[in-house]
Amino acid sequence: MASSKTLPVLLIVDDEKATREGLRQAFEEDFDIYTAPDVKSALNILDGIEVDLLLTDLRLGSESGMKLLEKAQTLTPRPACIMMTAYGSVDNAVEAMRRGAYDYVMKPLDIDRLSVILKRAIKDTKADPTPQPDPNTPSSQNGDIASRIVGESPALTQILKKARQVAASRATVLIEGESGTGKELIARAIHQWSARKDGPLVTVHCAALSPQLLESELFGHERGAFTGAIERRIGRFEEASGGTLFLDEIGEIDASTQVKLLRALGERIIQRVGGNQEIPVDVRVVAATNRNLEAMMQEGKFREDLFYRLSVVRLYLPPLRERKEDIPQLVKVFLRDCARENGKPTPRLADGVIDILMRYNWPGNIRELRMAIEHGVVLAEGGVLRTQDLPERIVAGASGLLQYLENGSKETVPLGKEESQTASSNPFSLEEQERRSIAQALRACGGNRTQAAEKLGISRRTLYRKLKEYGWDLDKR
Repeated sequence: MASSKTLPVLLIVDDEKATREGLRQAFEEDFDIYTAPDVKSALNILDGIEVDLLLTDLRLGSESGMKLLEKAQTLTPRPACIMMTAYGSVDNAVEAMRRGAYDYVMKPLDIDRLSVILKRAIKDTKADPTPQPDPNTPSSQNGDIASRIVGESPALTQILKKARQVAASRATVLIEGESGTGKELIARAIHQWSARKDGPLVTVHCAALSPQLLESELFGHERGAFTGAIERRIGRFEEASGGTLFLDEIGEIDASTQVKLLRALGERIIQRVGGNQEIPVDVRVVAATNRNLEAMMQEGKFREDLFYRLSVVRLYLPPLRERKEDIPQLVKVFLRDCARENGKPTPRLADGVIDILMRYNWPGNIRELRMAIEHGVVLAEGGVLRTQDLPERIVAGASGLLQYLENGSKETVPLGKEESQTASSNPFSLEEQERRSIAQALRACGGNRTQAAEKLGISRRTLYRKLKEYGWDLDKR
């Protein structure tokens, strides 16, 4: 039973004694802890006491921690289950989340991050109504940034390790990556993990301003410096004094502003627009871009000396398609947050949904994934989010149909089916003409299969059969 302190009960299951004892010592102040070395012992504990959290290794000798996960799903109240494994893979993550795991972590364990996950799981199981922040869309510099960065993939883990290392320094940082990968969130994490965390974090979205306005935004201006400058205004460099200045989309700034920014970084001195006074600034700069700055240097569009000033340390955030093992965890968080924001109960995922999400390539990255989940949450009925609740584009893209629609490729391998690797070699064959007609109809209807069938003059059942024949098997659930 729970201790007199009424701490939440945590059951730790691992066949390595050192791991069990290490985790006990790490969490004994926050939890009433039980440990077990194998499945049988853990089942006895689950049958005898009420457990709030189950933290279990996936491989327990010759047995699987999945047995404990299945047992936990039958209990009332149901404990939140976190799976641990040194054998991290996409398949394991999908299977654990599909069977009801709350989260999934890889060994060697990051104790700080695991602590965040355990505490968050307790909050969620107690149905805490307090809204939680979106883990990949920063809206405030307050709170624990680490708890908002979701994922355990090796790529993300390495980025976070490097970010923590650079945070302790004063070095400028260049964060590179596609739109929607979470660059601003990493910038906020660097600030929060630094000695400047009590100072301001000031963000400038460089692409949103004209060259003249951007210069004034960065360095401020004196009264009368230009039409409309009716009073002195301090710039973002001065505003960020003692803290961090985050320059988003740095690749969009013009040549004149690049020169002034270079001086500010090198000499730590600025001048307001229209002024002569040299103003010292104490600012740590973090920049981000989705552009290839090295290619821009070759084209003469970005100064080489500024590039090296900005990129003392470079962090590359991989696109979501390169860290798909993080998708189940992201989906878990987005389901909860989107349901709360839209005033709906958190739906469960029907069979096939995770498979679709794992197969899609996510050109819009984490931002697109969140949009897709919110779309599904809004349309879900009966507490279940089904394949048809996802945006049609996502389902079509996951099937391999989208590539065919967009580039007419005859080398697409839909859903990994090698037998469907090539279309007819004759572009005038009836089969190829049929494929193109169906593809064009689906494109014209935005992927809506019912409308496409009507446009083609065939039944929905016939369209499904044809889609299966071509390897474009869009799940009917």
